[in-house]
Parts: sequence; C-alpha cells; structure tokens
Amino acid sequence: MITMILGVITVVFVLVTRMSDGRAQIPALPAQISLPNGAQAQAITYGPGWIAVVSQDSQLFIFDTNGNLRESLTINTSAAPQ
Repeated sequence: MITMILGVITVVFVLVTRMSDGRAQIPALPAQISLPNGAQAQAITYGPGWIAVVSQDSQLFIFDTNGNLRESLTINTSAAPQ
C-alpha cells in the first residue's frame, strides 16, 4: 500500500514538473529563411529536404534547406470539416 501511494505521488510530481506552462514553443526559424513582409511564424516543421512555416496570417511557406522559397499557399480557415 505504501509503495502504491509513493508511486502515485511520484507520477503526479513528474507530470506537474514536466508539463509546459500552456504556451507552445515553436522552434527557432533557421537563419537562412526569411519570411515575406510582415509575416510572423506560428509553426515550423521539418521534412526531408524542406521546411514548412505557417504564418499567423494563415499562409503556408515551403522552403528548401538552403532557404529558397519553393511554394506559398493560403490556408482556408473558414471551411468547416464535413
């Protein structure tokens, strides 16, 4: 019984101390990438040979690993899923 109680306390302690404060931390934008005028990164993801950046104004930018813009898309945020 004591072992179980100590185990639960340990699990709760680890969860509380390891949880973030609720603010998502995005990785730093690589130095070779420069976003268009006024765009601010909201999310960044990496793939083999490309880097995708979602901006706060619902734009998706795809860069190669050298920082060259390969494609730019506007994300339709008003469409409801079916």
